[in-house]
Amino acid sequence: MTILLFVAIIVGLILVHEVGHYLAARAFGIRVLEFGIGYPPRLWGIRIGETLYSLNLLPLGGFVRLEGEENPTSPRSFASKGLLARFTVLIAGAGMNALVPLVIFTALLMVPTYQVAGKVAIVAVAPGSPAARAGLKPGDIILSVDGHPIRNTGDLSTRVRLNLGRATVWEVERPTYLLTQPIGGGGEFGGGRPPVAKVERFTTVVTPRWRPPEGQGPTGVLVRVLEPRPVRTAEPFWRAIPQGVVRMGETLVLFRNEVIRMILGASPPQFAGPIGIAQVTGEVAQLGGIPLLHWVALLSLNLAILNLLPIPMLDGGRILFLAIEAARRGKRISPQREGLVHFIGFVVLMVAIAVVTYFDILRLLRGESPLR
Repeated sequence: MTILLFVAIIVGLILVHEVGHYLAARAFGIRVLEFGIGYPPRLWGIRIGETLYSLNLLPLGGFVRLEGEENPTSPRSFASKGLLARFTVLIAGAGMNALVPLVIFTALLMVPTYQVAGKVAIVAVAPGSPAARAGLKPGDIILSVDGHPIRNTGDLSTRVRLNLGRATVWEVERPTYLLTQPIGGGGEFGGGRPPVAKVERFTTVVTPRWRPPEGQGPTGVLVRVLEPRPVRTAEPFWRAIPQGVVRMGETLVLFRNEVIRMILGASPPQFAGPIGIAQVTGEVAQLGGIPLLHWVALLSLNLAILNLLPIPMLDGGRILFLAIEAARRGKRISPQREGLVHFIGFVVLMVAIAVVTYFDILRLLRGESPLR
């Protein structure tokens, strides 16, 4: 079941990607010779108009074959078009993949859901941590970070991870309690609290760390939600769309920050091939439909980013050759040289996938998860 779900998701995302190339090519009058799902050998095909629509044996892929991709002699060939047209066709696939998370995030914001909300209180502050230097203490209530309300621990975690290495402004309440028992009477914060005498509200600046000590987290605070209650949330579409754009942007920032943390050695490098991604897909699916949709959005966004990297054979690699052509004032690199570079890139990419898959299999045999 996990394998079927994974294949369905990947094929769907690749289909969306290739539809982007297909529609852009048709819009610029480029002849589409074949629209293929999967990689050859071909299992089935049907010709509609001038395009062959094919289903191929290897499912984890897809392609749009255009007329004259390196030969500009035909007026309807890809190579005969200008730089802007070719750039648009190449970037359209990633653009469609970037549209998927926007649609998913917008739809999820419109669906009524329940979230736990309450007062987020600090239970402990690590000595010497950013929170300690900012003057925060156990018992403080975190109201907002950079103007964003903090209603649960997830809100706080998101704001912190979005701003690693950057100063953030925290709005805090500090209640002062009436003394109702002898000093040293014990009692853990959060249980059987005495009445509040007064509340002081203030702001302070906290800078989350890229490389926190083990067990402390970026800010050095341990928090809990007081008086938790379920809150129903749902946004109308006119608010869900811009919020979906914001959420997609935040996802990109979180992705960038995680890459930086790996470079700094703050988190171990995490790479997964098809087997590892399939394993994670199965684990996320067990959590429910909404986490699975978030995972699909993340996969689609990663696919868009990967395809835009300047790697030979990928769309980004071909865009790099367009940039070189533009820098040379329209003088193109010979199709033979470009084809050789893309072939070498293809071989290197296949070797990298094989290596990552090998470690995916080892991890699977050890019963480990890519999520841990």
